[in-house]
Amino acid sequence: MSIGRLELVPLREIWRNEAHNFTAWLAENLDFLEEVLETKLSLIEREVSVGSFSADLLAEDINGNPVIIENQLERTDHDHLGKLITYMSNLNAKIAIWITSEPRPEHEQAVHWLNETLPADTAFYLIKIEAYRIGTSPPAPLLTIVAGPSLEAKQIGVQKKELAERHLLRLEFWKQLLEQAKTRTSLHARVSPSKDNWIYAGAGKSGLAFAYVIRMHDVRVELVIDRGEMETNLRIFDQLFANKEQIEGVFGGPLEWLKAVDRRVCYVRHGLTEGGLAHQDRWPQIQDAMINAMIRLEQALSPYIKRL
Repeated sequence: MSIGRLELVPLREIWRNEAHNFTAWLAENLDFLEEVLETKLSLIEREVSVGSFSADLLAEDINGNPVIIENQLERTDHDHLGKLITYMSNLNAKIAIWITSEPRPEHEQAVHWLNETLPADTAFYLIKIEAYRIGTSPPAPLLTIVAGPSLEAKQIGVQKKELAERHLLRLEFWKQLLEQAKTRTSLHARVSPSKDNWIYAGAGKSGLAFAYVIRMHDVRVELVIDRGEMETNLRIFDQLFANKEQIEGVFGGPLEWLKAVDRRVCYVRHGLTEGGLAHQDRWPQIQDAMINAMIRLEQALSPYIKRL
């Protein structure tokens, strides 16, 4: 049995002109694209006008959704990426396909990002095209998906959206809490709202801070002890812990004393059960309880912090 050897064929030897040759060939041979995408495509029109631009091919999938196909027998560039997004938005396409001979890594990453960000019913494909022959056989095109939609990408997109929404919620929560707190204590008066799940103010000694912390379903107030070295943090913690009974007496209840063991930082904290970020209808009560607890925590600890 004789064995042939695959030979890479320059694409311009097959299709000299991208628009007149390659796009015309692809319009009549969408089955090559169907095989790699594992879906049926029907051609609607070539060179579809979108304002002063024109999309190479407009097709539709098996569900009748518009599909944009843009061809580039060269290395990917920003111009074609921008056009694809323009075509997709103006033609209300659910699928965008970018066919290229040389995908740049930066554009591959951009397509991954688009698939994470776009709505769940849309998809963006980056497809590499090559051509091979064996001996004197006719050249055969090879299409390979470089980047495309996936369940994992959509899940990542959902997670990013949820994270962004939580950031906005935290900003609003801290804004409301800080406005209330200013009328009752000056401790966090110079602090700005944050997208993080905590905000803090200095406790009067280097490396010590009073912090508000919020999670989805609970909140807490705490003293954070972190001077950068576990040994120093433990020494400060032990000095405060030696006055535990008096401190908790002024605070009005027990506190959690978390000594650094497998971590550098030490904490003295108090958790509240009124609710958390997810309970927007109870934010005023939660914020009031947090401010009350912070005032009591500062009053209880400050005299001993000053003696350090």
